[in-house]
Amino acid sequence: MSEEINRNSEELARELEARERQASTPSDQTASMEEAIDKQGLGSVNMDKFKPDSATAPDLALGWHEIPMDSLPSEGRFYPVDMSIKIRAAKVAEIRHFSTIDENNLLDVDDKLNAIVESCTMVSSRSERVSFKDICEEDRFILILSIRDLTFPEPENSLKVDWEDRNGKSHEIEIKREYFDYFRIPEDIEKYYDAEARGYVIRTRTYGEIFMKPPSIGVMQEITKYIKERRDKGQEIDQSLIQVAPYVATDWRRFNQKRLFELEVEMNGWDNKKYLLLYKLAEKVKVGIKPEMNLTVEGEEASIPINFRDGIKSLFIVQDIAGELL
Repeated sequence: MSEEINRNSEELARELEARERQASTPSDQTASMEEAIDKQGLGSVNMDKFKPDSATAPDLALGWHEIPMDSLPSEGRFYPVDMSIKIRAAKVAEIRHFSTIDENNLLDVDDKLNAIVESCTMVSSRSERVSFKDICEEDRFILILSIRDLTFPEPENSLKVDWEDRNGKSHEIEIKREYFDYFRIPEDIEKYYDAEARGYVIRTRTYGEIFMKPPSIGVMQEITKYIKERRDKGQEIDQSLIQVAPYVATDWRRFNQKRLFELEVEMNGWDNKKYLLLYKLAEKVKVGIKPEMNLTVEGEEASIPINFRDGIKSLFIVQDIAGELL
């Protein structure tokens, strides 16, 4: 069986390499743009028509596809108004790196998922300097599924889970976004949303204004680093800190291990009332996908856990190789 899987992996690698060579071939429109620049010079070419918003040919030639903000759990509400997120299919080297994931090590799982997002995502804004680290942690899963769809567009490569109904009958359920259910921020918190601040400016009687928003990938990377360093040194991990800190960190650029330590010291000086307030608010300022899909299977309403038949690896290692075997 391992030899068959290895052969299939080699065939998959060759197929992906062929796609990459095809994607890297300049399109006719891209070639015409280069010809215009050669003839007229950069000073006389009207570059407005080559802006990303109006001229998508270069993006498409390189395999970039823009993600609609309203398709993300955050709906883009915590990003700069003009921020754009584009994705492409994963390349062979990126898939090989992902295949080394240690599923028993949550820190390694997080690192490998971030590596896919970093490599296959392009984030841009005219008003602010942004990077993949500005992406909401809870938007990451949808982006990874979208990257996978581009990488393995064939229907037989869809992700599936096994589920047994109340009568003991087994079903093979495809993981589809239309089945997802999302966490919603309750109305008593939603009223504090500030469109200019791109987050929640929550007014309190005792502690003034508290700014909160769902954590970004960059913020969670610092939390992960904190956990890893504490584990390596055999030190206790402050669970209360990692539950609250990600939601009060306004920008990953100013959120480092020093700031995390300072926040830990500050929290030690809080009274119980303030900590419980921040803890409850952090629970409510949560977006993302709930862990179960909701759908109807043969007339039965079902709530099916989102998991992967062959583990996290199956995100970028094809589940069903039967279609490739002779």
